[in-house]
Amino acid sequence: MTDSLPVYETLAASVRRLIDATIRTEVDHDVITDATARIDSVTAQLSAELMPGTFGQREIDDGQGIASGNVVIGVRNPSAPPLVVHHEDDGSVWTEFNLGAAFEGPVGHVHGGVSALILDHVLGATAHQPGKPAYTGTLTLRYHKPTPLRQPLRADAWVDRIDGVKTFAAGQISGEAGVMVSAEGIFIHPRR
Repeated sequence: MTDSLPVYETLAASVRRLIDATIRTEVDHDVITDATARIDSVTAQLSAELMPGTFGQREIDDGQGIASGNVVIGVRNPSAPPLVVHHEDDGSVWTEFNLGAAFEGPVGHVHGGVSALILDHVLGATAHQPGKPAYTGTLTLRYHKPTPLRQPLRADAWVDRIDGVKTFAAGQISGEAGVMVSAEGIFIHPRR
């Protein structure tokens, strides 16, 4: 059933556009009332068959990975940017992205919590190994300057060192104006 993933991905992209339009629209109240009724109708249609629990808890193996519902990289999650994380041979990772209205905190800029979410994910991606997950133990961030919305951004992460079950990782979000946010984290590999 992996051929069904593109249709879910397309749906999520459509809802992302809807979220952006919902935030930025200035149409009159009659148009909003009509749109609300149509959105509620579509929501009822999509709710006719729902999986129990979350996407990651699904017991069906249809080729859609558990990360499809992830809040950062989930292609089925319209709340996700979503990021495509690239892995390098040296263990470092990077992703390029552009965040819109749904991620605004201070006027015209990315919410600091969104930056933390992205850095937590990319730092964790450096610590995660096949069959050996890593969980965030600590994450420390430094905000250097405001992170702009609607501009090309890049997140990079790398491993500083490994000490037993702990992986010490670092990373940053940067753009045209340089480094906006930097982070250090400790990621734990469960002993089991």
